[in-house]
Amino acid sequence: MSRSIRPDAVLIQAVIAGALSFAHLHDLAEAAGQSGWKAWAYPVSVDLLLVAAWRRLRTARRDRSAWTWFVIALTASLGANIATAGLLDLVHVPAWLRILVAGWPALAFLGGTLLVHTPAAPVVSAQPVDEPAAPEVEMHRTDEPAPAPAVPELVLAPEEPPAAPPVPAALLDHARKLAEAHRATTGAPMPAEVLSARLGLPAPTIAAIVAQLQLA
Repeated sequence: MSRSIRPDAVLIQAVIAGALSFAHLHDLAEAAGQSGWKAWAYPVSVDLLLVAAWRRLRTARRDRSAWTWFVIALTASLGANIATAGLLDLVHVPAWLRILVAGWPALAFLGGTLLVHTPAAPVVSAQPVDEPAAPEVEMHRTDEPAPAPAVPELVLAPEEPPAAPPVPAALLDHARKLAEAHRATTGAPMPAEVLSARLGLPAPTIAAIVAQLQLA
C-alpha cells in the first residue's frame, strides 16, 4: 500500500530557499566570468560541500574541520545571496571576487575530500561499566557468645636450687687462710662480703667457698 505524500511547510520552504540560493550562486558565477555550464556547476559545488560538512557534524559534533568547512560553504551561499541583492555591481565585478570564484572548485574539492576520507574519532561511552557484585555473606546473629575453648592447665614442677659450682683446692686453701687471718685479727668470723671483695669472685662461688669452709 503506497503512502500518501503530505505537503510539509518546512520542506516547501527548503525547496524555495535552495532554488533561490542556487540561482544567486549561478548569477554570481556568471557575472565573475564563468559562463555556460560552468556557472551552473558552482551552485552544485557549494551545496555538495555544505551537505558533506553537515553529514560530518551529525557523526562528530566536536570536529573542528567539519565546522570550518560548514562555515565556508554557508558563507559562500549567503555571500552570493547578499551580493546579488543589489549591493554588488554584477556588470563590473571586482578582481578579488573573480579570483575567489575561480579558486572555489579547488577549495571545494579539498574540503569535500577531507570531510569524506578523514576517519572520525571513536566515541567513548560514558556509561559506567557493570562491576561484579560482591558475594553476599550470610550473617547469623546469636544472643549468647560462644564459649571460649578450654585451655589445659600447665603444672609447673618446683624449681630445684642450682648446684654450687666446684671450687678448686688451691682456691679453697687460700680462702681458708684469709678467713683464719681475719679471725685472728678481729676475733670474728670473716663475712662473705669481705671474702668476695678480697678474692674478687662472684657471689655463687663465694657461697660455695663459705659452705665448704663451714663444713671443714
